[in-house]
Amino acid sequence: MATIVRRTTLTLPTAPVGPDNPLPALRPLDEVHHVDDHVRATLPADMARQVAYEPLRSVLPVRLRDGYGRDRVPAELDAIVLENDHLRATVLPGLGGRVHSLIHKSPGTSADRELLYRNPVLQPADFALNGAWFSGGIEWNIGATGHTTLSCSPLHAARVPAPDAADGGAMVRLWEWERLRDLPFQVDLWLPADSAYLYVGVRIRNPHHLPAPVYWWSNIAVPEDEHTRVLAPADDAWHFGYARTLSKVPVPEWDGADRTYPLRGAYPADYFYELPEDARRWIASLDADGSGLVHTSTDLLRGRKLFVWGAGPGGRRWQQWLTEPGTGGYVEIQAGLARTQLEHIPLEADEEFAWLEAYGPLTADPAAVHGTDWATARHETETRLEAALPRAAVDAAYAAWRPHADAEPAERLATGSGWGALEVERGGFQLPGTPFDPGTLGEEQEPWRRLLRSGALPDWEPGPSQADPGASLVAPAWRDLLEAAPSTAAAEYHLGVAQWHAGDRAQAERSWERSLRCAETPWALRCLAVADTAAGHPARAAERLLGAVRLLLASAVAVPPPEEAAPVLEAAGTGQESGAGAGQGPEPVPGLRQGTAVSLAAPPVAVEPVDPEPVDPEAADPEAADPEAADPEAAEAAEAALGREAIVALLAADRADDARAVLDALRPTIRARGRFRLLRAQVLLAQGDAPAARAVFDEGFEVCDLREGDEALSDTWYAIVERLAAGLEEPLTEEARAQARTEHPLPAPYEFRMRPA
Repeated sequence: MATIVRRTTLTLPTAPVGPDNPLPALRPLDEVHHVDDHVRATLPADMARQVAYEPLRSVLPVRLRDGYGRDRVPAELDAIVLENDHLRATVLPGLGGRVHSLIHKSPGTSADRELLYRNPVLQPADFALNGAWFSGGIEWNIGATGHTTLSCSPLHAARVPAPDAADGGAMVRLWEWERLRDLPFQVDLWLPADSAYLYVGVRIRNPHHLPAPVYWWSNIAVPEDEHTRVLAPADDAWHFGYARTLSKVPVPEWDGADRTYPLRGAYPADYFYELPEDARRWIASLDADGSGLVHTSTDLLRGRKLFVWGAGPGGRRWQQWLTEPGTGGYVEIQAGLARTQLEHIPLEADEEFAWLEAYGPLTADPAAVHGTDWATARHETETRLEAALPRAAVDAAYAAWRPHADAEPAERLATGSGWGALEVERGGFQLPGTPFDPGTLGEEQEPWRRLLRSGALPDWEPGPSQADPGASLVAPAWRDLLEAAPSTAAAEYHLGVAQWHAGDRAQAERSWERSLRCAETPWALRCLAVADTAAGHPARAAERLLGAVRLLLASAVAVPPPEEAAPVLEAAGTGQESGAGAGQGPEPVPGLRQGTAVSLAAPPVAVEPVDPEPVDPEAADPEAADPEAADPEAAEAAEAALGREAIVALLAADRADDARAVLDALRPTIRARGRFRLLRAQVLLAQGDAPAARAVFDEGFEVCDLREGDEALSDTWYAIVERLAAGLEEPLTEEARAQARTEHPLPAPYEFRMRPA
């Protein structure tokens, strides 16, 4: 049959991604894949140089995505299918262009085989650089070390003529503007009519006047069991564990086990294979029968990697967390531009990186594949690959694709974001083959388009500014425009974010202070609190965040007349900081008016919405109505984000009573979240009530946005049981700690540790 490209829908149990976090990501990147200077000094010179080259320090201008839960309901997802006689690939353009399924067909039989790990649910978890990510399929990781910020975002998609267009061939092109590095990229997928391999042409372009750091890893989830073996043309690998060390180890045997069998290790780990310069680029995952998926590419895509969850309790728990009960496990085989994922590669101005990948089935002699001779196993696998898809055929397919990379889309299949259109309007870039149409511009881009055209950024309206300050842009060109714009609360706030991202912290603080002088908002206060924390002033940071929460909560309720105004919160009504002497309240903070906020003693938002009073239509101002100001989802996202940061800061400043007051003031739907149940336990422990803190764990909760590598659950649990074992008033001894940990092991539902305890 001729290759078919068609649109369809796929129904999956889905936990919605939810609203974005409205607070800009000012804090250092919480990414586990980095090493210190001592480790870097032990690496080869070229690797050490690329590890040190432009590592990402924050995900600005991208917003964090932490608004998801774990309640899944069936949802229809837009999908694109490519199919020929041999393969059927299903792509999800609305979810980062993920290849959800790749089925090897067996005509005339019912023995079709899924080559990928196909997750039966869509369950976000905190693994992407900006939060929400889901497991399974093939993902396109671009930007910086980690899972792309586009994991749960839409890409543009279109039908494009394929190299075999004369025979009716068509490609599916995916493209977007990657915002961490400000680079456009495209992924072209096609199935030649007689091929059992999915071809993928990838191109990253740098349209700017300076070099740009580039990161790319194609990440392939494949099924895993005790017989799965991963093979690559290497005798050595760089091992990275969650203890954050990078060291060279032999392949396949290391530390008493054959690590090419993913379940023969206890903990999650990365193995970056050291491929010889002249070796063919490939990696395969084969089962007990010697069958599975193979990936190969042109030589530019140099790196190959195996990621394993391991057989220990933490890795198994994570696998369960990412799917539904009864689903098998998976490992990831990957291919990238560098040897390891800790490296970034410079792309010169007005240049591009382009390469071709191929994905498909492979069957080899199982006796050789699983034999004890590693060289024989590799040779057998590569020989079968060469017979099925010669290296020269991959190079020829790349050469045939290159003239089609600039082909203009024929039929639009999906629409991505408007950020690329905004950048093209600003920079006047010419990007054949990847049009970023002005019609994709939306509400998020509109303020910046007005800045671009008029030189002034629209100031916040009273309503919308209470729920969301709007997305920031931080590239130098936008920073220059903001510096020349008229001074308003919004302009100074966004300028401060851009200056902070550029490393000019002193100027950022001045901009946020000017924003506060224009209008007192929780957003500028929160930014100044982050600056205080970075400068080593936790007490001042806590006070600013307390003020930010007051302002936000005050906007959600009717403010009483001055003579009936509620008192300002003072250490949960005691008039002192927790642990401080009587009458010694928090030091006033510059930029924060004292005594202007509502009390935090009780939740300010009703559990059920209250019917509004009837409005006289003649008295109403239709232009004053603003649906965004009343968006309950945005309001809850803002309250949760600020509340969480305030509680953490107050605990760090030894103000547990105030932390509890903030927690109690949040709306019930927020307090019921697992993240805030964990905070409840931490607050109770800080207040000296270890039994109540233990009761929170005994009741059970799930932290939906638990970060990869985060050990807050285990740390809090052991802090509680150690205090209980030692007695509430007794000093903790090492003997008491050890005894408590032995007698009260971490319950299995809270076991997410990815390294030895």
